[in-house]
Amino acid sequence: MANTTIWTGSDLYLCDTELAQAFHIARVLGMPLLIEGEPGTGKTELPLQFAKSLNLDLFVYPVGSKSTVEQFVAKFDHVKYLRDSQIEVLNAQREEKGLDKKLSTGGRSTENLDDYVLMGPAAMAYTHHNSVLLIDEIDKAPREFPNDLLYALSHRKFVLPESGRVIEVSEEDMPAIVITSNREQELPTAFKGRCIYHYISFPTPELMQEIVLKHFPNIDTTLKNRAIQLFYQFRHLGLERSPSTRELLNWLKYLGTFEHDEAMAKLESKEGIGVLVKTKADMEKIKSRLN
Repeated sequence: MANTTIWTGSDLYLCDTELAQAFHIARVLGMPLLIEGEPGTGKTELPLQFAKSLNLDLFVYPVGSKSTVEQFVAKFDHVKYLRDSQIEVLNAQREEKGLDKKLSTGGRSTENLDDYVLMGPAAMAYTHHNSVLLIDEIDKAPREFPNDLLYALSHRKFVLPESGRVIEVSEEDMPAIVITSNREQELPTAFKGRCIYHYISFPTPELMQEIVLKHFPNIDTTLKNRAIQLFYQFRHLGLERSPSTRELLNWLKYLGTFEHDEAMAKLESKEGIGVLVKTKADMEKIKSRLN
């Protein structure tokens, strides 16, 4: 039976009430959880930390512009099959000549097509009951990719190529599936209809305080408060690319390598700001507005 108790986070991940509830509903219903929101708001970390905290099998598929369902589910190794077919022919010829030594196919048999199916993260997750499957940044995929997933999500099954083997899982044994999107393109309505939806709003300064303390429980209070204050000032400048939570944590990690006074001096001089800001125009805007 899948773990459907409400998960509220771990030592390194703060899961707010609404996100925890959405994740809980998705697992109870055996449906994927589709999470949208700004980059760096913890979408990807949710399944990673959930799997880690409960010691569950984790399978990850980072989506790209050339992603295919074949890569995601499973593909048939035609090259290996052809090579083994040739080896079997050669072995038959060697046997006719009375030669005992045979060429090896590594234990594979061309009569068993499953030997040549390379399982992708989806097929692996469906065969490992109550595992965790992350489909990361699905909005980067070609339009047909989410549409091609509709059958598998609706029927909880995959049909493996060539061999025709069916991998099917019950609602109770479904992996916890989390799908993330940065909204680079709108997802098909039919696809979204197969998911539980949640939008992660950017953390308030108060919530950011809690997030920072999760990662740096012994951080100096003055340094923490001033860094968070500057961070939100940067975000309110209308930058081309606003800094994310992940980048704030990286900046604090860098500043934490110095003693208090030196760290505060580097903070006020905005040293290491390249951890937060990623364009020349944004650098210039920060220097002109906040100096």
